[in-house]
Amino acid sequence: MSRSTEGASTSAARARLLATATRIFYAEGIHAVGIDRIIAEAQVTRATMYRHFSGKEDLVLAYLGQADQGIRGQVADARASGGPAADRIRAVGRSIVEGIRSPGFRGCAFLNAVAEYPDPAHPVHRAVLAHRQWFLDTVTELLAQAGAAPADTEGRHLVMLRDGAMSAGCLHDPALVSETFLHGVEGILRAHTTAPPATPAGQ
Repeated sequence: MSRSTEGASTSAARARLLATATRIFYAEGIHAVGIDRIIAEAQVTRATMYRHFSGKEDLVLAYLGQADQGIRGQVADARASGGPAADRIRAVGRSIVEGIRSPGFRGCAFLNAVAEYPDPAHPVHRAVLAHRQWFLDTVTELLAQAGAAPADTEGRHLVMLRDGAMSAGCLHDPALVSETFLHGVEGILRAHTTAPPATPAGQ
């Protein structure tokens, strides 16, 4: 086997492991799934698994890293769509709705994961918080561009609205949840872009 063929083979094995873990972790939960099952369903040897990942925790972090990159890509596409900042916020909202309406939707991968790793010092918990901080910073920046006032409160409001929609989307009618969420995004935009600037303290 040539070096390039061997490299392609190991890359394919890693991709199968990560794809298998992603599918099962998201559908069934992380703690409920043993590493032996992932190895069996990915059709790799135990040695191959440990050549790519140091253990289950490393695989969980890779799963969340892949989810993080996917969402960053969706948001980047929304931000690159052009037009006013408000329209880019709407595009971010539509990308969230696309996820809620997708087959097999089971809520937010990050909220699901952090429920299983409540220790703030755990690497998985920290990875979730890092992703959420990035998302908060991103939507806050876009909202600040859309209105005249600082947008910290509105950014937190949008993240909480998104969290609620992601939770409700796998429990109730996804179409209704999506409509409600997008209506809420419009409400945030209206309030933020029409509200008068805050008066500085002491004036």
